[in-house]
Amino acid sequence: MLFGDKLLTVIFYASLGVFVLGTVYKVYGWFRANVGGQATGATPGARMGAAFKGIVGVILSRKLFTLLEALVLDVVLGRRQFLVDKFRWAMHSLILWGFGLLVLFHAFGALVNPWFVGDYQSTLNPFWVARDIFAVMVFVGIILAMVRRIAKKSPRLSSSPMDIYAIIIVALIMCSGLLYQSTQMTSHSMFTEMVEDWAGLDADDDAEDIAALEAYWTAHYGLVSPNLAKPIDQELIEAGKDANDNYCVSCHAPSQGAFLSFAFAKIISPLAGVLDGAVPVLKYIHLLACFLGLAYLPFSKMFHLISTPVSLMASRVMDEDSLPENIATRQAMELDACVHCCTCSLTCSAMMASVTSGNQLVLPSEKMGYLKKMAYGGELSADELEVVSYGVYMCTNCDRCTAVCPSGIVLKDLWLSVRESLIQDQKPQPLVLTPLSFYRGYNRSRIAPETYGNAPQKAREAVAGRFDQLAAKDVAVDITRASSTHADPMFASCFGCQTCTTVCPVVACFENPEEELGMAPHQIMCSLAMGLEEMASGAKMIWDCLTCYQCQEHCPQNVPVTDILFDLKNMAAARVLPQRQAGDRKNR
Repeated sequence: MLFGDKLLTVIFYASLGVFVLGTVYKVYGWFRANVGGQATGATPGARMGAAFKGIVGVILSRKLFTLLEALVLDVVLGRRQFLVDKFRWAMHSLILWGFGLLVLFHAFGALVNPWFVGDYQSTLNPFWVARDIFAVMVFVGIILAMVRRIAKKSPRLSSSPMDIYAIIIVALIMCSGLLYQSTQMTSHSMFTEMVEDWAGLDADDDAEDIAALEAYWTAHYGLVSPNLAKPIDQELIEAGKDANDNYCVSCHAPSQGAFLSFAFAKIISPLAGVLDGAVPVLKYIHLLACFLGLAYLPFSKMFHLISTPVSLMASRVMDEDSLPENIATRQAMELDACVHCCTCSLTCSAMMASVTSGNQLVLPSEKMGYLKKMAYGGELSADELEVVSYGVYMCTNCDRCTAVCPSGIVLKDLWLSVRESLIQDQKPQPLVLTPLSFYRGYNRSRIAPETYGNAPQKAREAVAGRFDQLAAKDVAVDITRASSTHADPMFASCFGCQTCTTVCPVVACFENPEEELGMAPHQIMCSLAMGLEEMASGAKMIWDCLTCYQCQEHCPQNVPVTDILFDLKNMAAARVLPQRQAGDRKNR
C-alpha cells in the first residue's frame, strides 16, 4: 500500500509536469502559428511583446471595464451560450460548474476547505452532501451532452473523435469516483481500518463497542457486515448509536448525506463481499483517471477551459485597429478555443453548398481542424487542400457564425485571413473571386497593398489568351441572353451618362482608371452595345469589380451593370475550367 501511494505521488507530479509543459507549449504556439496574412513577418518574440503592450493598454484604459464585464457575464455566467442555445448552456454550465467545484472542494479540499471550516474532515457536512450535489450536476450535464451528440439528430451537428474522448474521460473520472466512494461505504475492511486508526478502539479490549458500532453502521451507514445476521438486535443498534456519538460523529457525518453515493451503495450491496478487497484498486483507478485527464488536457478538446475564456475576453476588447501581431495571435488562439459545438454550422447561410456538393468543410465548425493544421505548418494533401479551399471560398460573409459563436471567435476575420492566404499561395481560382471580391474590397486597408492585386491578376492570367475564343463562338457567348431574361439586351439602354463609373469604388482607387483598368464600367456597356464582346471581355475592370452593386443601383436606365460584369467573368472562367480540370487529372 505504501509503495502504491508513493507511485501515485510520482504519477501525479509527472502528470502535473506534462500539463504545465503542454500548456506552455500550446500558449507559445499562439505566438508562432499564423492563420493568414496578418503579421506574417513577425517573430514569436515580437508578437509576445505586442501582446504585452496590448494587455497593458487595456488595463490602463476604459476597456478594462469591458474586460471585467466579459469575464463575469461571458466566462463565468456563459451569457453568449444562454442567448444562443439554452439547452447547450445548461449542459455546459452543469459540467463546468459541477466538475470545477469538485476539483476545488474535493481534489483541493485539504487546502481550500479549512477557509470555510477550521477543523476540516472530508466526510463532514457540508462537504459530504456537497460532493454528491456537484457529482449529480456533472452526470446530468454528461447525459445532456450525450443526448445532444447522439440522440438529437441534426443534419449539421457532427461528432468528432475528440468530442467522444472528452465525454469518455469525464465520465470515467466521475463513474470511478462514485464507485470508489460507494464501495467504501459497504466495505467491512474499511470500517475495521477506521475503527482502529480513527476511533482508537482495540479489537480485544473494546470488542463490545466495536460490535455495537458495527451494528449501527450496518443499519444506518450502508455497511455490509459478514459478522451480523439479520434482523439485527435493536438494543445492539441503540448501543452502537452511543458508540458512534462518542467515537465517530466528530469526523464522519451520516452516510445518507451523500445521497447519490449512499443510494448506489445500496444497489451494489449484494456484491460488497467481492468488491471489499477491490477498494484500493478502485482508488488507484479513480486517481489514475484524474491524472490521465490532467496530463491529456492541453492536447485535447478540453484545453478550451483555458483558451475559450481568453477568446471571450479578447474578442470584446480587440477591434480592427488592434495591432496586426495581436490579431494574428488571437486568431491562432481561437483555433484552440473552438469546442466543435457546431452552433456556427447550424446557422450557416452556405449550408446548401455543403448539401449539394457533399463537402462538409463548407460548414464553419468542420473547417477548424484543417485550418489549425495549416496554421501550424502542417501539409495538406492535394485533395484535402481542394476541399478546404472550396469550403473557405463558399463563405458568403454573412457573419452569422461570429454572432452565435459561444466561444467568442471572430470567425468573419478568420475566414478573411484564411482566404487571403489561400488566394496568395494557391493556383488561380477565377470562379471564387466574385463572392470574395466585395468583402476583400471592404477590408482593403487590412490587406497588404503589394498583395491586394495578386488575386485578380492570377484570375486574368488563368484565362489569358482565351478571350478571342469567347468572341469567336457566338452561341456560347451570347451576352444578350446571359445578362437578361428579356428579349432585348439590357445594356442597349445605356446612353453613356457615366454614373456607373462615377460611383464605382474601384475606379475611385486610381488616378488614371482607364489606364489601370483597361475600360471603365460605362465603356464596357458601350462596347457590348456595339457588339465588341472581345474588347469588353479583355478589360481588367471585370476582374477588379467588387460586386458592390453601386453601379447597378444608381443606373438611371436600370442597366444590370454588375450582373453583366459577373456574366463576362463567369463565361471566361467557364471556357477555361474544363481544360484546367482535365490537365489536373492528367497530372495526377
